[in-house]
Amino acid sequence: MNRQKKLKQLFKAKAKKASAKLAPKSKPKYICKADRLKLATESSHAPVICAES
Repeated sequence: MNRQKKLKQLFKAKAKKASAKLAPKSKPKYICKADRLKLATESSHAPVICAES
């Protein structure tokens, strides 16, 4: 009985890990502080196009 329980436990753990890998990630990819500042400066220096005619 003990051996069967242990095998079942291992199988459940492996199945859980496999399903976790396949599940979609909810967290966005981390962007370091330097890259965030770089993106912010690029977006602020972008030319603004007005639709006035």
